[in-house]
Amino acid sequence: MSREDFKSFIPSEKTVPELTLKAILVGIILAIILSAANAYLGLYAGMTVSAVIPGAVMAFAVLRPFKGTILEVNISMMGAAAGEALAAGVIFTIPALVILHRMGFAAGWSSIHYAETLIIAMIGGILGVLWMVPLRRALIVKTDLPFPEGVAVAAVLTTTVGGKKAVGKPEVSAVWLLVGVFSAALFKFGQLSL
Repeated sequence: MSREDFKSFIPSEKTVPELTLKAILVGIILAIILSAANAYLGLYAGMTVSAVIPGAVMAFAVLRPFKGTILEVNISMMGAAAGEALAAGVIFTIPALVILHRMGFAAGWSSIHYAETLIIAMIGGILGVLWMVPLRRALIVKTDLPFPEGVAVAAVLTTTVGGKKAVGKPEVSAVWLLVGVFSAALFKFGQLSL
């Protein structure tokens, strides 16, 4: 989709709540949940998954009873995606420091240092944001890249809030999403604990 074909889902003259306390809290909660899940998956299987689309669907499911807007869902989804990306950055670098120590290198860690890990993660997140400022023009503004995941998330968001392509009742979908999440969690708990 080129910039000429782009039409905003929310008209510019309409004011819709975006950066609200509930959106921030849901984003933080989803960031914690999805980063923990991604850290587990990354350490267990050696790969991670993107949390953008699951974050969008879960943010919608949580914010729907509170009359959340598409912009609030977007803020919450971005919090979830940031948590997932930060976890992926940490789980692939910090264990390498422990492995270096076990191999006899002086630069390695004998165990994981939580304060240093937190500082490294914070510096990595800040550097990511700061590098995005100069790269934004080259990567986003001056190019017509299709951004397939961004386009897919936009389709998910517009469908869930009742866009032209929406089918069925979103409330029912949210309930079934939560039923699926809790069923999978219960199944995994039973698999590991019993």
